Amino acid sequence: MFKSVTTVEQYIEHLTSKGFTLGEDALGFISFGQHYTSASDELVNVAVEITLKAQKEFDGSFFVSLLEIFSEKKVITRKAAIELAQLRNII
Repeated sequence: MFKSVTTVEQYIEHLTSKGFTLGEDALGFISFGQHYTSASDELVNVAVEITLKAQKEFDGSFFVSLLEIFSEKKVITRKAAIELAQLRNII
């Protein structure tokens, strides 16, 4: 989707420009998940992307679970996050 590291807000704007809008509940989960796991913008963005690819819609609990897995496995890059999701057959 969006290859360069951007802020979460920029990534959400990017999704909106592509016609995918996230509701207030989704934005709340994104904010909560980022603060709860202390995840970087890059990891939050890739977690949103993986969530949308795997679930075909935004699923807040799935998203937060992904961030928890990334934190637990000490994932810090987009590439590592994608690899972990593929390894676990999430995407």
